[in-house]
Amino acid sequence: MTSGRVTSARIDFYYEFASTYSYLAAARIAALAELAGVEVAWKPFLLGPILAAQGYDTSPFNAYPLKGAHMWRDLERLAAAQRLPPVTRPDPFPVNGLLAARVAVHLNDACRPSFTRAAFSAEFAQGRDIADREVIRQLLAGLGHFSEDVIADAERPENKERLRLQTEEAKARGVFGAPSFVTADGELFWGNDRLELALDHARALARAA
Repeated sequence: MTSGRVTSARIDFYYEFASTYSYLAAARIAALAELAGVEVAWKPFLLGPILAAQGYDTSPFNAYPLKGAHMWRDLERLAAAQRLPPVTRPDPFPVNGLLAARVAVHLNDACRPSFTRAAFSAEFAQGRDIADREVIRQLLAGLGHFSEDVIADAERPENKERLRLQTEEAKARGVFGAPSFVTADGELFWGNDRLELALDHARALARAA
């Protein structure tokens, strides 16, 4: 029996800028969520500390070369299916996405998605180094931001702490990889290919409330 209240459907989208499959998810989540009537909270975090706690000192795709080779081919196929530009592998991989993550955390909810997509596209479609401050500056300027001010604010101690806390939040919610989607009841869905399931679950929760 429902309460009669209207409850908004929502998912938390945890993504890491070094994550290939986060790139795919970021490119398609907005349109799918709008169709499903689900609100998305974009939550950049740092996967490195979480992987380090699992015993990895690099990406699992580097630690297991066969797995890595398959991932790159899979990424090429999926990017083509999503009508994204051909994939360009970053060198080195994984990239250092710390500055991009700090900027994304600093930006408000309305601006965060467009910057996120721009950074992922620069990295995986254009082969640009998003660890380079000038690349981030250009991306922000292209989106109409006062880029130097945004970067300066993103590097303030209080914003660095926001990113650290968001990473700890992800870990506390059971996130172990990216992308991950967490619904209002704490259900965790891992991977770009679980996005539709996460949206369906979030919508079902809202209807049942």
